[in-house]
Amino acid sequence: MKTRRSDRLIDMTRYLLERPHTLVPLTFFSQRYESAKSSISEDLAIIRRTFAQRQTGILETVPGAAGGVRYIPIIAEPEAKEFITSIAQRLSDSKRLLPGGYVYLTDLLGTPEILRQIGRLIATQYLDSSVDAVMTVATKGIPIAQSVSQYLNVPFVIVRRDSKITEGSTVSVNYVSGSSDRVEKMELSKRSLQSGAGVLIVDDFMKGGGTVNGMKSLIDEFDAKLVGVSVFAEGSFAGDRMIDDYTSLLQLDPVDPKAKTINAKAGNYLVKNADLLAGFNK
Repeated sequence: MKTRRSDRLIDMTRYLLERPHTLVPLTFFSQRYESAKSSISEDLAIIRRTFAQRQTGILETVPGAAGGVRYIPIIAEPEAKEFITSIAQRLSDSKRLLPGGYVYLTDLLGTPEILRQIGRLIATQYLDSSVDAVMTVATKGIPIAQSVSQYLNVPFVIVRRDSKITEGSTVSVNYVSGSSDRVEKMELSKRSLQSGAGVLIVDDFMKGGGTVNGMKSLIDEFDAKLVGVSVFAEGSFAGDRMIDDYTSLLQLDPVDPKAKTINAKAGNYLVKNADLLAGFNK
């Protein structure tokens, strides 16, 4: 059934937003709305302009017979700074301090809007990278991995410390915890990764980097490739971290349990991606 332009624009926008990094042929839209390709091209120009003005994302055109359009989600510098600043303020609330100097994060990582923004931030950094899978370790990193994988439109895989019968055969590695120097074990199903896959590691919190280093060892066991490491927050660490190439959205200074103070600030994400984020404003 032939569709009015206003209806086409709404439906096309919804379709593209739900399928990031997916090449959609113009023929598909032409048949879907029973409209000429020239009309579809005009519609896409409107959507592209609106996405650029609102800094929602990039609508990329791929020429040729096998071409089409691809929606690439982004987050620009002003919105990224505003989000990180607001979350740092919320994390600095002394009521988040738990016994042992731990900081309560669960409510933030259970809020859909916050998770969406975390996913956009991390996915933006890797928009030009060949990511085939997002990896995290159970359990608090799972919602972050799911959000990032949605914006990159790739699967996410969960590393576990105890194997589940539903995982089938697994590959396991021993790793040294960076904060406690204990030797621990983590496992991943043999069906989770293909040889040569590009893997992005994400996690909720990093201190000494032992857990992330363990996941790097698992990637090596699968003959896969590490694309990058991104964490929601990093804590101060007196020794040498096992990971030196990573990005963090937030950084927590040493917690003072006696004074009951928490100081959260921006991590290295904004600095490491300054040129990329500023480029979206042009």
